[in-house]
Amino acid sequence: MKRIFTLIFCLIMTVGLSQSKEIQIEFIGNCGLHMTDGTTNFYIDFPYKSGAHGYMEFNDSELDSIQENSIFIFTHNHSDHYSKKNLKKVMKNKGGQTYGVSNISELEKLGESIENFEIQAFKTDHTVFGISFRHYSYLITWHNKKIYLSGDTTEPETLSQMEEIDLAFVPYWILKNAKDQNITIDAKMFAIYHLYPEQIPSAKENWGEVENIRPMVEQGEIITIELETD
Repeated sequence: MKRIFTLIFCLIMTVGLSQSKEIQIEFIGNCGLHMTDGTTNFYIDFPYKSGAHGYMEFNDSELDSIQENSIFIFTHNHSDHYSKKNLKKVMKNKGGQTYGVSNISELEKLGESIENFEIQAFKTDHTVFGISFRHYSYLITWHNKKIYLSGDTTEPETLSQMEEIDLAFVPYWILKNAKDQNITIDAKMFAIYHLYPEQIPSAKENWGEVENIRPMVEQGEIITIELETD
């Protein structure tokens, strides 16, 4: 069963807000998210390779349920975030647009075609066994709400330079490194993702009751940002 977690924000809405008057973010697994305002559908770091590197698996039905003509955005090309095979299948059956490390400039122009939307890309560090990989984190401003997507980076500095983030999706190590380095992050809410299955019990224990931290431990759970009209 899907769990729904609601963040309520009050603001004056502009003409052209989606019919749903909310942003829904479904957690698919790892850093995989489905974000929609009822009109436009984004998939972040999905589809990936199910079970890659011991991370979360997903059923084939997840690929079948992808909305037609969606926009796919990837932080980098590691298999627990991206699958060329699965994406090719989805694009053939559903269509859509794909953005990632190879076409960042085109990605940042999306706001020209999507109303009340802006995305900023930040080149962030992702080093594995001494090898640095091309990696981007993203700040999405959608209907005046700021949503940060960290991806795999370990550095909290980029996020710490931003103000009034409404919802930040981060791996647990971002919060740990920020604490160790005495770095303050200005975010109303944190959603901790990219957990190994065996890390889920400790994530629930450590953050399950923390008011502004949401551990993403159940695939299919939904965060809803309700946008209230005046």
